[in-house]
Amino acid sequence: MQLQKQTLAQLPQVRALGRHTGRDPLTLFWTASGIELDFTGSALWVDFFADYEVMEPWVSVELNGAWIARFPVSPGASRMCLFRGMTPGTVKHVRLLKDVQAMHDDPAHLLQITGLEYAEGDFLPLPEPAYRLEFVGDSITSGEGALGAVPEEDWIGAFFSAENHYARMTADALHAEYRCISQSGWGIVTGWENDVRHILPPYYTQVCGVAQGARNAALGAQQPNDFAAWQPDAVIINLGTNDNGAFDTPPWTDPVTGEVHEMRLLSNGDFHPADAQKIADGMQSFLALVREKNPNALLVWCIGMLGTRIAPVLQQGIAQYQAATGDTRVFLLELP
Repeated sequence: MQLQKQTLAQLPQVRALGRHTGRDPLTLFWTASGIELDFTGSALWVDFFADYEVMEPWVSVELNGAWIARFPVSPGASRMCLFRGMTPGTVKHVRLLKDVQAMHDDPAHLLQITGLEYAEGDFLPLPEPAYRLEFVGDSITSGEGALGAVPEEDWIGAFFSAENHYARMTADALHAEYRCISQSGWGIVTGWENDVRHILPPYYTQVCGVAQGARNAALGAQQPNDFAAWQPDAVIINLGTNDNGAFDTPPWTDPVTGEVHEMRLLSNGDFHPADAQKIADGMQSFLALVREKNPNALLVWCIGMLGTRIAPVLQQGIAQYQAATGDTRVFLLELP
């Protein structure tokens, strides 16, 4: 069968998912970045370029709303069949999602779509989504542990999923396009291990600032995100689980300054008020930044999938922000 080949720059009907800097090639930085399309042909292949040292990129493929394939992408150039032998003329809806998060500790981690190869059909314009949703968070939003047996704890790409995922489920229920901005183990003012470098707010305004190294920089990962080009109807922030975990973790010493960082508990098990206040202040600052970049969005702060011990502190942070700004379109949502 003779296949035609085009880049995504030549196929404007194909929707690029996730924050990105260009379509030829399309670099998939974050969890749930990828492509979505309607195609009437009989066969469709995707061309990749990938690389990694620590964590290989995995992707999931949906066909007409069904999850039909999942695989790791090999290093270098490769091609993968999404479907073939199907009836020409009927519309096939395809969504391809990157399962694995942006890898802060693996500068070699890379996944790009360099083109599509296809037969006997046309790419059709997609309808506009009913909503646009942005999810900001930690391992929960990265889908870490959303696949695999319940007791699995190994740090491997196979256990990340953009499919078995609350953001995907929420967006699909609302007929929404969605994006994820997330890093496992990171928090509002500290990571789970008291490492204050592992916080997401400083990276929010960049395309994918957590992606380190010269190659990611050349691909535009650290450049300012174009918020005007994609405005969400709601920003769902699911941070605080790791700040909560830091209270139960030994202190962390900064290897450069020697400064010791620790979230402390009182003798009765309550959060030390000064450390709880750090979290509330960090929330207030981050909410102000998110509001600045998304002036019309509903802001929903979520907690609860791994416990609600920190919920009163998060409510305090929202109250501080509302008192300072008068913004009434921000809410705390406790999840089961």
